[in-house]
Amino acid sequence: MAEVQEGSSNKKGKGSKQKKMTVRVDFTPMVDMNMLLITFFMLCTSLSKPQTMEISMPSNDKNITEEQQNKVKASQAITLLLDADDKLYYYEGEPNYEDYTSLKETNYTAKGIRSVLLRKNYDAVKKVEELKAKKDKLELTEDEYKKQVAEVKGAKDTPTVIIKATDEATYANLIDALDEMQICSIGKYVIVEITEGDQFLIDNYLQKGALSAQAAQFEG
Repeated sequence: MAEVQEGSSNKKGKGSKQKKMTVRVDFTPMVDMNMLLITFFMLCTSLSKPQTMEISMPSNDKNITEEQQNKVKASQAITLLLDADDKLYYYEGEPNYEDYTSLKETNYTAKGIRSVLLRKNYDAVKKVEELKAKKDKLELTEDEYKKQVAEVKGAKDTPTVIIKATDEATYANLIDALDEMQICSIGKYVIVEITEGDQFLIDNYLQKGALSAQAAQFEG
């Protein structure tokens, strides 16, 4: 609260008195009010929950062979190879290390790997969209929606994505790849170490591609 103090002073040469008023503001009630507001917001505001992503990690068994890593049904498997300079390659089914053209180059855009994954997982994506529409219409509860979506993503006929990164790939590349798993409703994916065969396939692809470019430039 504000407090007014009055004082008086005599002017030189005159008998009249001039009153002086000093205003002092007490901020103690403001402190009390701020504490009440802080307490109110602490009690009425819920803390944000951290967003987590479930990732299937392979076994740490060193006896797992390259053949065992790639032992996935060929019609459902797709392998992503993350390389330096934001390069992204993929092959479907089992790798053919004798033919570098079996490796296909793409990118992290919507017209790149996303279109490939959406094509491979078309039925599941469609079902998830239908379930989301039902949830928006309140035909499904949040728990029912999550349960049914998990069943759709984990169905036997859905693709399995194997993500492998070279030493030159960045964390941003891995995050972009994982984002595509969520966008494309991929429920079965795993991150494994890149094999010597996959690295050989990338090196061969780059080498053959460079030679082809030089030959085309020479002919031109």
